[in-house]
Amino acid sequence: MSSSCFPHLPLGHSIPASPHAVSCSLPTMHDVRGYEEKNPEVVKHLTNGYPRFVVHPFARQLVKHFTASTPALHGRTLWLTSSAAMARALVAHLTSARGAELYTQHGLFGVSHPESADTSARAKVFLQNIGGFLSSREAEDHLVALGLLPAPHPEDVFKGDASAEIRRQLRSALTGASDADLFLANCGMSAVNAAFRAVNALQAPRGRTVWLQLGWLYLDTIAILQKFTSKPADYVYVRDVADLDGLRRIFAAHGTRIAGVVTEVPTNPLIQTPDLPAIAALCRQHGARLLVDPSMSSVFALDVLPHADLVISSLTKYTASEGDLTAGLVAVNPAGPDAAALRAGLAPLVEPLYARDAARLAWQIGQTRDVLARIHAATPQVVAFLAQHPAVKDVYWALQPGSRENYLRLARSPDATGGMITFTLKQLGGLEKFYDRLRLPKGPSFGMKTTLICPFMYLAHYDLVTTPAGLAELAASKLDPDLLRLCVGTEPVEEIIGALAEALG
Repeated sequence: MSSSCFPHLPLGHSIPASPHAVSCSLPTMHDVRGYEEKNPEVVKHLTNGYPRFVVHPFARQLVKHFTASTPALHGRTLWLTSSAAMARALVAHLTSARGAELYTQHGLFGVSHPESADTSARAKVFLQNIGGFLSSREAEDHLVALGLLPAPHPEDVFKGDASAEIRRQLRSALTGASDADLFLANCGMSAVNAAFRAVNALQAPRGRTVWLQLGWLYLDTIAILQKFTSKPADYVYVRDVADLDGLRRIFAAHGTRIAGVVTEVPTNPLIQTPDLPAIAALCRQHGARLLVDPSMSSVFALDVLPHADLVISSLTKYTASEGDLTAGLVAVNPAGPDAAALRAGLAPLVEPLYARDAARLAWQIGQTRDVLARIHAATPQVVAFLAQHPAVKDVYWALQPGSRENYLRLARSPDATGGMITFTLKQLGGLEKFYDRLRLPKGPSFGMKTTLICPFMYLAHYDLVTTPAGLAELAASKLDPDLLRLCVGTEPVEEIIGALAEALG
């Protein structure tokens, strides 16, 4: 069976076909492994990748230019950052003992250090975790100004006040929030980091330094909690999002020490929804702050602000549905007990959204409800197909048993499911055959008009799927290393199902 809207995308092909694309094609499991293991034969085809994990070619071109033209940078590695504040944070993280120095030139900010694989790895992971890389559009603008590119990539943008338009659209989804409650960030992880630090700054002087991670969360959210809590014992992982009794016991024993709870609604990748109103009541009873991330379905699908102190979300997903920019949001619940202090604390911590990224997002965000409506119409049909297919073992989505009631309590309408589906296959070792045969676009990210699938644990947690200890950790969290994450796009649903049927055999 052929699907005309799903042509083969070769290794490294940008998804979408834009220099600012946030995904790239990894068409085989060999390519996925090569990408993770930095196999030169695979990497040479990858001009781009998810922006927090791959330094953009425009940024690399700028670095090459400045390094070649600045004698003081010879023999040093340069990282260009999203702001002066991010550069200062990176210097503090690397420490002067590693020879880290601030870099400022042509209105750009960054950090240089003596060439060292260890220091480079440390810098890259730090910038990945908290979203500190220079925007591809900002890098592009500097290349144009320097005469190294002829002109910016042509694209449709919002002509007026982009930030005001984005906030106007978000206010319609976040009932009760004013512009002053909405902080736009350069990416979702920047939003998570700013929210974590703002709450920490308020709670630590109160003797509250313990953070609870409720459920398996996205890897960089986990990294922020593990790395930036005051001491290792202050990070607590609560595996089962449905274990309210266990959560109550933790609060009963340690409630006066708990700074906050971080959870995704629903979680990534098992798409589980906890009893958010009950968790919110528990947090408020004990003075903890609740940070809720609804990125898997979008703030336009779920009404979570009344239950949270802060809503943290990736606007890369669903609102930037073309798939060509990253952006994030921190929304303060104006009725929360620390609302005023959190607004004041967030302002200097949020990494700003670059003007051209904002203009592009403002052009797209008005389409969000229409895009979601099309995705919501198709998603249950794809779930139904997978659930009845003899080759499929388990299927997870927003309305799965055990989570359905909790999800619907938050959903803006009964069909507002988001487009995320994850599933496993019955045949042991069947992942490679299925994945390699599948003609759907394959790469990182989700929430695009483009249907996108990936072997999620391999891309997010390759260290865990390749070691006995890692596999044991996944098993303890009931995560199959071969789990596939599929986000339904706006293509004809019969073609999405047809491509899946063809690969499943």
